[in-house]
Amino acid sequence: MLSNRTDPPPPDNPYAGGAIPKVVPPLPTPNPRARNLPARTAFGWLRAGWHDLRADPAPSLAYGGGVFAISVAVVWLLLGLGLDYALFPALAGFMVVGPLVANGLYEKSRRFEAGKRTSLGQMLLVRPRSGHQALFMGVLLLGLFLLWMRAAVLIYALFFGINPFPGMDEIVPMLFLTPTGWALLLVGGAVGALFAGFAFAISVFGVPMLLQEKTDALSALGISMAMVWNNLAVMLAWGAIVFALFVVSVLTGFVGLIVVFPVLGHATWHAYRAIRADDRQTGEAERMFIRPA
Repeated sequence: MLSNRTDPPPPDNPYAGGAIPKVVPPLPTPNPRARNLPARTAFGWLRAGWHDLRADPAPSLAYGGGVFAISVAVVWLLLGLGLDYALFPALAGFMVVGPLVANGLYEKSRRFEAGKRTSLGQMLLVRPRSGHQALFMGVLLLGLFLLWMRAAVLIYALFFGINPFPGMDEIVPMLFLTPTGWALLLVGGAVGALFAGFAFAISVFGVPMLLQEKTDALSALGISMAMVWNNLAVMLAWGAIVFALFVVSVLTGFVGLIVVFPVLGHATWHAYRAIRADDRQTGEAERMFIRPA
């Protein structure tokens, strides 16, 4: 004969009798990429970059002098070939490829941490730990730069039509003294900021990561973007410092790049060291996409 009596659940399983367990929120887990650094930390990176420059100024200043010479040569070439319409987009595009050009400065700061001196030749002939993946990162950034150049030409045609470029002596009044020019500056500035912001996010830590760690380019750019997003306050401050110093360098006829570019390059390495965990800098990096060949 069956009994309708329900026996109490055993003490080691309180839910065996059909009771619904209580839903509790999961325990909070720390964000492995968030460092909770205040915005003023960015100025500490700038001071550290200045210290690396002063510690051994000759190779860094020579490196900055090379960037200055290349910048002047590009401007002269654009004006000489009648491509002056590409001058302003090229200046903005410098923010896209700048982290790639600073690879030698990262190498000097990396070796300086290890107590080693670095010659100009070693800065120019850097051998990233990720090998050819660093070259792939360069291709991605150059492709992004060319895409921005094409977008800039399309934005100009959208506001001024498919007309010959009027020249530098006429374009400046058109841009700053007419409503159409103001609209072009607003839209072009917004689109350029998107390109520059994206390039900054994927490369500010991605390029140093390929130098220090053995990983692939896609993982490096993805992890770089994640580190920027999870440390947004200090990285916005750092991006503002980089932009302000670049504008100052342009206003000095690029002469300021001789000092500003090395300082920013060295400082970016210290930013990477501050936000990237030490155990991942010295070991095998996590990979978000593929394993390097």
